[in-house]
Amino acid sequence: MTLLDGKALSQKIEIGVGIGVKELKSRTGSVPGLAVVLVGQDPASAAYVNMKKKACDRVGFYSVTHEMPEDISQEAIENTIVMMNKNPNIDGILIQLPLPKQIDTTKILELVDPSKDVDGFHPYNVGRLATGLNGFVPCTPLGVMELLAEYKIDVKGKNCCVVGASNIVGKPMAALLLNANATVEICHIFTDNLKKHTLNADIILVGVGVINLIKEDMVKEGTIIIDIGINRADNGKLVGDVDYENVSAKCSYITPVPGGVGPMTIAMLLSNTLQAAQINYKEKN
Repeated sequence: MTLLDGKALSQKIEIGVGIGVKELKSRTGSVPGLAVVLVGQDPASAAYVNMKKKACDRVGFYSVTHEMPEDISQEAIENTIVMMNKNPNIDGILIQLPLPKQIDTTKILELVDPSKDVDGFHPYNVGRLATGLNGFVPCTPLGVMELLAEYKIDVKGKNCCVVGASNIVGKPMAALLLNANATVEICHIFTDNLKKHTLNADIILVGVGVINLIKEDMVKEGTIIIDIGINRADNGKLVGDVDYENVSAKCSYITPVPGGVGPMTIAMLLSNTLQAAQINYKEKN
């Protein structure tokens, strides 16, 4: 069994992004700019935004966080996004989800300029992904593909079972795998007999937020496991959606939690933002 070390790969990618930032600065005098919208006081969201800010500082990005109260109005967020769309120093805009119930999340995501949509959530970029065209791809599934490539795992022709059908992870994950010529099956909360589907899979990719959802008897020998879930167990430890202790013995490859997919998400955000800055500079000149 081989661990897919996302932490090590993310550090390698970060070094590459840092080199790209220096090259862009020497050529243009500017650095990539990332703006984050954080609404409310959710501790997990605040911690995640703080990690992104530190990563931006490490690679030399300009970054700003717009912190807004929980009772913020739709109009106020929209006005901030319009301002960021017009700001030439901002190359990437990230809306930290989830947003409060009074906010229409779809309208907010659609308002972000697609050329600054480094999270890949705008329908324009979603459509380009679905049709196999270049565009910004959601960072978590993109990080999974980078991790598979790093360990020379070719998904072409493999049976891939994606467990979870969210717009942020499951659907774009399935699209990326399909674009790479994998045979893809998507399972979700209404799937009957999940075990029947996972037992047929060469690669299982799961991200639903349910501790120990994937158990030893649901996995065949030699399966590759990509655990995208992250949960806080009763003892305070961070764990994934896979019963790691028992499942790992049957796997050829598996991602640890933490240290697997998580670090790759931020690495891909940095990579997407650098790419946006490079494209924006070319279009301005």
